[in-house]
Order: sequence, then structure tokens, then C-alpha cells
Amino acid sequence: MERVLIPVLGDQLSMGLSSLERADPDRTTILMMEVVEEATYVRHHPKKIAFLFAAMRHHASALREAGWSVDYVTLDDPDNAGSFTGEIARAVERHDPTRIVVTEAGEWRVQAMLEAWETIFGIPVAIRPDTRFLCSHERFAAWAEGRRELRMEYFYRDMRRETGLLMEGDKPVGGKWNFDHDNRKPAQRDMLMPRPLSFEPDAVTQDVLKLVGERFGDHAGTLDGFDFAVTRKDALRQQRAFLTHALPGFGDNQDAMLTDEPYLWHAVLSPYINAGLLDPLDLCRAVEKQFVAGKVKINAAEGFIRQVIGWREYVRGIYWREGPDYVTRNFLNAKRDLPGFYWTGETDMHCLSQAIGQTLANAYAHHIQRLMITGNFALLIGAEPQQVHRWYLEVYADAYEWVELPNTLGMSQFGDGGLLGSKPYASSGAYIDRMSDYCRSCRYDVKQRIGPDACPFNALYWDFVVRNRDKFGNNPRMAMPYRSWDNMAEETQQALRKQAAGFLKALNKLPKYAD
Repeated sequence: MERVLIPVLGDQLSMGLSSLERADPDRTTILMMEVVEEATYVRHHPKKIAFLFAAMRHHASALREAGWSVDYVTLDDPDNAGSFTGEIARAVERHDPTRIVVTEAGEWRVQAMLEAWETIFGIPVAIRPDTRFLCSHERFAAWAEGRRELRMEYFYRDMRRETGLLMEGDKPVGGKWNFDHDNRKPAQRDMLMPRPLSFEPDAVTQDVLKLVGERFGDHAGTLDGFDFAVTRKDALRQQRAFLTHALPGFGDNQDAMLTDEPYLWHAVLSPYINAGLLDPLDLCRAVEKQFVAGKVKINAAEGFIRQVIGWREYVRGIYWREGPDYVTRNFLNAKRDLPGFYWTGETDMHCLSQAIGQTLANAYAHHIQRLMITGNFALLIGAEPQQVHRWYLEVYADAYEWVELPNTLGMSQFGDGGLLGSKPYASSGAYIDRMSDYCRSCRYDVKQRIGPDACPFNALYWDFVVRNRDKFGNNPRMAMPYRSWDNMAEETQQALRKQAAGFLKALNKLPKYAD
């Protein structure tokens, strides 16, 4: 009689998983594993580990209630082998399966493990595509074939056409594909500002928090105030709260930042989407429904949908198309160590203190904090992109390499030489001042470029532009900065370079992160 073993990984917490399709519950054992290797291949934020383990345990219960037989291995099982392959070996001994069926992994590292199992265990292993994504690897490769530039905007338009989201026939609703120009307003403090829901940990989650605190309490970040949704039911509650309360203001304010406000009008749904608790297409259809009902403006609906069916699908396509060596790229030859305050938040630059502090507290920061505060600073100082990549992978609850690596190494650090972006996302303090209130509480003066009180971003920006002129000098999107630099007096140029050099020298003396 056929006996099937179906491993379900921690980011595959979906009832509609491809590996479960057509499976007979009477002949199937689902295997779920908490393994130390996955918690420590980078030093993940404790809240990230706790979220995934708690969500996995609740998902195992939901699977059992749906009639499946689930073999669940907890981290503290004394016989736990500590790795996926080690646990598959033990499960093969326990259940003697005639074959293994698994949904493809999200990362090259784990996919290599899956592909080795047939040889290691001598039984057939069927690896099925992850149908939770709209665009298959083959579909993305076909789209990319022969294109000189792989710009997300054109890919996004194809996804709109295929899904029919915000479409009137073959034309986009509102007459434009992209309303990003309307989504760059600074935010004002509002007593009625929406807040994400907070979920009290139940007994299952409390056990996980205790375990994670004991095993991974020395990782950067805190477990204090853990309030993630860890079930599909609660993730859907968070989704409804966003649609009702935050989505109406999301478009206008999605790029804004305010002191001590980590969430603003953002969805805070990415951990649940990336772990499988929420379906991205269902979410986008719900957003579209709010627009059709007249409850949100087109720039809010389009901006959110673009992030999900456009950018999210696009970066996954890039990740798998470019291959495992994508992580090694370093177009700008950046070699500086990432400062130790990225793991403590202890810096007198208020914007960085806010973005890093919120990250360590919540395992979350919104996309502009990531791109234009922590990412921008790392880019300007010439931090090695592989170190930046590792930090982002460690600290965010929604970070898996397929989504995080292209965003960090490619978009944020320009390590891929412009595959994702047509120009580097570098800015002086003026952008931060325009989009936030951070500069009002900073000990540095954002209006000053030279002197002990000058905002470090200002001189660092010009130093970055000048030292990378061989890379960007012919880039049409960088023409204006180089014109501005060339029009400066030589004395001013020298003062800015000296200011930047002084700051970088002082940065070298700061504590480094002790792994």
C-alpha cells in the first residue's frame, strides 16, 4: 500500500499547499519540524523565530482538525536531529514511506536539500511548484527572455492583465498603471491614527516564547510585547482591520515616517503572507473591492496591489532567475563593516535610532525605513552588501532570502549593478526631513553640511556620489547630482569630502557587532 510523507516547511502554512493536492489523508503523514539549523543559519530575531514556531504549531492543529495525520517535531524533542534532512531521515524510519511529496522551497539553500533527498533516502521524491505565487519560474523566465532591462513596471502591468485587478477591459482603471506620484506625502500626527490589532499569546504560544527565550535569547531583538497573529483566523482579522481602518490612508502616507510610530497606515501583513497564513491574491481582491465600493482612493488600492502582485512576485522571479551566486555580487566593491549599532539602535542619529530601535523591538519596520534610513545609510558609508543582506534577513519577521536578498543587495545596495534599479537609492538628509519628523528631534542639524552639528547624511551623500563616479557618471538618472557637484566651488567640494572622511573615520572607532 502507498504511504506518502509530506514535509510542510515553516513558510508553507497554507491549507491549499500544492503538496497536499490529491493526497489521501488515510495514506499520508504530514511532517512538520522545528529545527535549530533553520533558527540559527543566521541569528534570527527572537520574535521571528517565535512567530514561526507558534504559527507552525497552530497550523499543525488546524491540519489535524481537517483530518490529516501530523507528525510534529518540537525543538526541545530530545531526539531532534537539528536539520530538515536529519528529521526526514528519522521520519523515514518511523513511517517507512513509499514516496515523499513536497512543495518547492522558497530559498536556494533549502531547495538543494529537497533535491538531495531522493538520492539520500532511495525513495521517490516529488517536488511540486509553489502555486501560491502568481508567476511560476518558467513564466518569469519567459517574460525576462531577450529583455535588455528587467524593469518591474512592465512585469507588473502583465500581472494586472493576467489577474484583471483594477482593469477595465485591457485598460487600467483610472487611466494610469501607476499612481506612485500621489503616494509621497509626509504624515501629520493624528489622534485617530490606525493601529494594528494585538493578539494575546495563548498557552501554545506561551510555551514557544519560553522555549525561544531560553534557546535564542542572546539574538538581537526582544520577545517583550509579542503580539503577532499565529493562526489564519487571527491573520484574517488583521487583514480586515487594515482594509477598514488603514488602507484609506495608506496611499497618501505610505512613504511617511513619524517618531515613535512604527506602523502608521501600513498593513503589517507581510509576515502572514510570506508564511502562508494569508493568500496574496485574495488580499488584493479584497483591496480592489474596497476601491470599487468607494471606500478607498485609487492611489491607495493601486499602490498596495502593486507591492503584492508587482514587486513581491517580481523579486521572487529575479531571485530564482539569477541563481545562488546572486548573493555574492558587489558592483560598488563596498567593503566596510556594518556598524555595531545596527544590532543595538544606540546612535545619536535619530532617524537610525528610530528605524533600528523599532526593528529590534518589533521585528518590523516599513519599507521606507528599510530603504531610505537603514539601507540608505549602509549604501552611503560603503557597507559590504553581504553584511547588510544578513542583517535584514536576521531582524525582520517577514524576511526570507527570496524576498529579502533582491530588495537588499539589489534595490537598496545596488550590489547587482542596476538589475533591479536604474539608479542607487541614495539621498542626503533633505529627503528624510521631507518625509518624516525625525530631524526635529536629532542632535544634528539637517540644514548643515559642514561642521560638528551637520547631518552626517549630507556629506556622506556627496562623498558617495563622487567616489562612485566611474560607476554612475554616464547614468542619465544621476546627471543632476553630478551637475550640482561640478558647479560647486572647489573649496566646498573639499570641505564636504573632508567632512565625510572625518565621519567615516569616527565610524571605524565605534564598536562592531560581536557575532
